[in-house]
Amino acid sequence: MARLDKVKGTRDLLPEEMAKRRWVFERIREVFESFNFQEVLTPTFEYTELFKLRSGGEEVVKQLYAFQDKGGRDISLRPDMTSSVARLYVNSFQNAPKPIKWYYIANMFRYEEPQSGRYREFWQAGVELIGSDKVEADAEVIALFTQSYLAVGLEDFTVNIGDRVLLDEFAKMLGVEDDIGLMRLIDKKDKMNREEFVGALREFGLDDDGVEKVLSLIEIKGLPPDEVLPKAEELFTSEEAKAEIKRLYELVDLLDAYGVSKWVRIDLGIARGFDYYTSIVFEAIIPPNDLGIGSIGGGGRYDNLIEVFGGKPTPATGFAIGIERLISILEWKGLLPEAKLRPDVYVIPIGGDDREVKKTAIEITQGLREATVKADIELTGRKLRKALDYAGRLGVPYVVIVGRKDLEAGKVTLRDMETGKQKSIEKERAVEEILEILGL
Repeated sequence: MARLDKVKGTRDLLPEEMAKRRWVFERIREVFESFNFQEVLTPTFEYTELFKLRSGGEEVVKQLYAFQDKGGRDISLRPDMTSSVARLYVNSFQNAPKPIKWYYIANMFRYEEPQSGRYREFWQAGVELIGSDKVEADAEVIALFTQSYLAVGLEDFTVNIGDRVLLDEFAKMLGVEDDIGLMRLIDKKDKMNREEFVGALREFGLDDDGVEKVLSLIEIKGLPPDEVLPKAEELFTSEEAKAEIKRLYELVDLLDAYGVSKWVRIDLGIARGFDYYTSIVFEAIIPPNDLGIGSIGGGGRYDNLIEVFGGKPTPATGFAIGIERLISILEWKGLLPEAKLRPDVYVIPIGGDDREVKKTAIEITQGLREATVKADIELTGRKLRKALDYAGRLGVPYVVIVGRKDLEAGKVTLRDMETGKQKSIEKERAVEEILEILGL
């Protein structure tokens, strides 16, 4: 027997869920466009080589929906849009005026074990700002990141900012040759308790002094910048590190001008995106909750990726918001508006095959729709009582009944479904009168 259930890690999204998602998409899109980012969409699949180049080899294929198409080409469903947008830029826009400000809202695919707020097919909303290495570009992107969450009513979160340059410098201070291995370990710190993390650091090869330094670094996290950056100045002594700390000070000052500093924290233990992030990185973090969700989005500066893809050296920065996790948090907090799926008016033609009745019912329905009223019409030929029962189950506030006798008098019947009261109204003024009742 053919297998017809949905594939593991995917979901069917019914009208109620789609209404919530559409509301979130619209709020986020409005904010993106207010910052003058323009929407793009790339193919759902790319050559697998694109993702190998970004992540340094075959290992990444295990996390992809990778396959050969009928032409023998190695193809993968996109796991993110940053790689695709960088490829698009390299192919066609290297000589375009800078900066380029693009955004997307699209579905992605990763072959990983499904868990709370994480699926194999998922949606992200994100931006890429290409062509500026200035801290002003970082501030613009992080401010937009913050404003996107505020636009959907979320206020209980922080934007934690870290820096890959400082992590690299930290690895050098510890004498660690495998700096990426250390970053991978630090990246997993929140999935382990302190004892497990210390054990993992020792197994990695750090001595007591090295372990204490790592713990000191990650413990100055989730704090306001004025509490962390002075400590960072004491911890880091190289000229490169000092320059990066100065950049962080300037970034924080600019974010204050954007009006989002209330949500900004510094976390020098953020090790996300070691494959391609080069400097400032950031995450949106939700306080502990019943859903077990922590991060709901993140991003950072990736100044080398475009060159890796064969383009001219080009600085870039961006972020992605995890839509599934965001919606789960918004639902948990009761911040999503109730989905309005019912029509405002339901039009019922009665009289069997009477063509004039049917045409009049359609004309009234279309008149309401053209006036931006959500209107529906009885399409199954039900008798009046059953049609009214159906309208009642939908929760429709008003019903228009079109019958032969009323039409002969130039009228139709308007029924208030809450009170059950009915009145005759002029057919020619039906749309106008309904609009008045609805306050439109």
